[in-house]
Amino acid sequence: MLGQLPERAPDKILNIMRLFAEDTRPGKIDLGVGVFRDAAGRTPVMAVVKTAEARLLERQQTKGYIALAGDPEFHAAMRGLVLGAAVAADRVAALATPGGTGAVRQCFEAARLANPDVRVLLPEPSWPNHASILDTMGIAWASYRYYDAATGGLDRAGMLEDLARTGVGDLVLLHGCCHNPTGADPQPADWAEIAMVLGQTGAVPMVDMAYQGFGDGLEADAAGPRLLAETLPEMLLAVSGSKNFGLYRERVGMALAVCATPAEATRAQALLAWLNRQAYAFPPDHGARLVTDILTDPDLRTSWTTELSAMRELMNGNRRALAQALQAESGSDRFGFIAGQRGMFSLIGADPAQVAAMRDEDALYMIGDGRINLAGLTPETIPRAARIIARHLR
Repeated sequence: MLGQLPERAPDKILNIMRLFAEDTRPGKIDLGVGVFRDAAGRTPVMAVVKTAEARLLERQQTKGYIALAGDPEFHAAMRGLVLGAAVAADRVAALATPGGTGAVRQCFEAARLANPDVRVLLPEPSWPNHASILDTMGIAWASYRYYDAATGGLDRAGMLEDLARTGVGDLVLLHGCCHNPTGADPQPADWAEIAMVLGQTGAVPMVDMAYQGFGDGLEADAAGPRLLAETLPEMLLAVSGSKNFGLYRERVGMALAVCATPAEATRAQALLAWLNRQAYAFPPDHGARLVTDILTDPDLRTSWTTELSAMRELMNGNRRALAQALQAESGSDRFGFIAGQRGMFSLIGADPAQVAAMRDEDALYMIGDGRINLAGLTPETIPRAARIIARHLR
């Protein structure tokens, strides 16, 4: 039986990680893997996380199970972080999951149980795993226009025109902020238009919130999803704690279901817990416990927001510095859009052949579609990266 297992191509990002690790050339630059790095090129443990872990080590008396859906205190802390006061708590069902990817999967599962014929609309482009998960689950999906490659910004007209063609039974996936892979986000007026269109068509939004705090700040980054929650009767959210808490390997995630009534939220809560039971039973708790402590302790929360602001400023500073260096190298402002985008990622307009050439000739690594991770840059590597990019994309 096992000898008949189908072959699967290696994950493209993991393959880039392998190639980079095997590259012995000095001065190699990794802009491929989507993790935060500091000015020294490390993915650090946040100081506030170390403090919270030390406190947890002293007081925790058991490693027993919590609940199928996770700790209610974690639910409340994350619901407040993402949704604020946009919707009453008794209208929201919550589910702790292994990372944001687990939350995405469980949201898709819930949508399919609610409507076996659900169709999911993904922005073009989107995080590749969205389509991969849907294909694996056998859920139909289609793309809607989102990114304008000519300007490096949002294709507003195309997006709204495509969303206007959705209908009841459709699930529209939106990135809450710091769009992956483009870095191009809707503005407040765009979110209002999205809410109005979906309110007219009856399609349900699903927000993937993987980078809150990495764009313009915790409150600003949540403004769009909160507007949807205030305006529409239903929505799903997949939330990650990997990036903004630096808890990548702890797998901190949460699925939130905003329901039309408290009674529907109660039913959704039971359904979400059942989904966990069928997949992995009890969700991981260590990272969730750290997040709960950080969000509910005023001193820890202040320390966290301070560290998070520094992380955000580092990435935004890298954006500005790379855009300036590319302008100097290319003699044009064709890469100026990089400075105006938000989050970790941007598309530089390189095709797979150019990406391969930059890797093979100059040890500059990025994803095959030309996605770069701005957090992978340092003040020392920005000038060289700009020279390489400008030369290959001339």
